[in-house]
Amino acid sequence: MKIYVVIPTYKSRSSIIEVLNSIGPEVSKIYVVDDKCPEGSGAYVLQNNKDERVSVIFHEINKGVGGAVKTGYAKALTDGADIVVKIDSDGQMDPRLINKFVKPIIAGEADYVKGNRFFEIDSLTKMPKIRLFGNSVLSLINKFVNGYWNIMDPTNGFTAIHKNALKRLPFNKIANRYFFESDMLCRLGMIRAVIVDIPMKAKYENEKSGLKIRKILFEFPPKYFICFIKRVFYNYFLRDFNVATIELVIGLILFLCGFGFGFEKWHESIATSIPATSGSVMLAALPLILGFQLLLSALQYDIRNIPSKPLLKLEDYD
Repeated sequence: MKIYVVIPTYKSRSSIIEVLNSIGPEVSKIYVVDDKCPEGSGAYVLQNNKDERVSVIFHEINKGVGGAVKTGYAKALTDGADIVVKIDSDGQMDPRLINKFVKPIIAGEADYVKGNRFFEIDSLTKMPKIRLFGNSVLSLINKFVNGYWNIMDPTNGFTAIHKNALKRLPFNKIANRYFFESDMLCRLGMIRAVIVDIPMKAKYENEKSGLKIRKILFEFPPKYFICFIKRVFYNYFLRDFNVATIELVIGLILFLCGFGFGFEKWHESIATSIPATSGSVMLAALPLILGFQLLLSALQYDIRNIPSKPLLKLEDYD
């Protein structure tokens, strides 16, 4: 299989050459995507790089990490890549792990492979505490949203993807900036791609993350909600209709009806100072409890419904 590497670069002039020099002979082509870098990283690569595998692509406007990666993905597909690996240009990822990342894809076990910095405890002690907390919370949220209950570290940017999965992704709909990694997992969940985590270590120096807490708190939630609704609709109503669909519909109706009726009676008792009757309490509690149990059952089904048949085994489409 032809392995190509995509490296988005922005403010990484000091580290990009070292990253390129660390990429082994298993890689056929390397695309450095200069995302309107103010340091001129792309031009610096052209001047100092001696590796003939390297090509530099320049963005006229800054599109964000996602936009840069998508540019590299599109070019790799056009040039006939079988597997496309994405690594960052800041030196936090070890390119020597590329062989390890592509192995599950070559073996036909996965469509998409990503790094997991949470696997080794020693690696976690070196991770800045704010990143550790933020990634833990995002990992839990992503499990609900994308349906991959077997993976962690959703914002990890060290990835490898097979061309068959890549061709099925709607590039124009995937987020361009910091939501890119999470959006990729959501889109892969919608097409039922198989994802495998690979344990890895990351190096942390004094660099500052461009991802701000404010972005996570205000920009990410509505995007996560939309991704979740799309995944549930595509996988449980459009492409398939199963017991989880019934549990989800009936459970949601019962839960909302019980909650609504109970809230109405509670508000009425507060306004009139007359306690609600035991019958009213039961009429509210029973559908609430039954609905909650059905929703839990649907959740258990979703946890067991992790994709297991790789898309890479499907025939290529023109």
